[in-house]
Amino acid sequence: MSLADKITFLRIALAPVFFAVYFLPIPLPAGWVVALLWVIAVIAELTDMFDGMAARRLNQASDFGKLFDPFADTLMQLTAFLCFVVDGIFPAALFLVVLYREFGILFIRNLMLKKGITLGARISGKIKTVAYIIAAAIALFYSSLCRLGAPESLQSAVKIAAFAVFCISVLFSALSFFDYLSAYRAANKEKNT
Repeated sequence: MSLADKITFLRIALAPVFFAVYFLPIPLPAGWVVALLWVIAVIAELTDMFDGMAARRLNQASDFGKLFDPFADTLMQLTAFLCFVVDGIFPAALFLVVLYREFGILFIRNLMLKKGITLGARISGKIKTVAYIIAAAIALFYSSLCRLGAPESLQSAVKIAAFAVFCISVLFSALSFFDYLSAYRAANKEKNT
């Protein structure tokens, strides 16, 4: 594994840690649990930035990395979203749309690999990822407010904002799926000519 891939792997390792800290009864004050969740989330997002920088600077960009990075992103994002669904912040039906989109992209990437084409992240996928990050950050902020006993009115306003941004991120998710599907069709047509 290259340095970039090791940084990406850290994001994969952090996903179950986030889940465990979110749900397991940890004998720490709520403020410490909140801080720990934010540290995990921030480190996970920083690894997403640093793995790309390492790959470019050290000339370690590879077909494996082009697939490993979005896989790590998806694993972390789905883990966080599942926490928020179980916690009642996000609706399960919208989470299912996200889950179907991610499996659909995985299927498209596998089809393209069979044709010898590596489909890395596209701009629509990057926009979707930013929307996911914002939705997850607002949901984590809401969860933090609840854990810390913030006023109900503030909790309610932040929960509504988290839901609204999650809806927008689901829309971007669906649109990016059709973008990837279009890229697959174009590559398939080009390969057959």
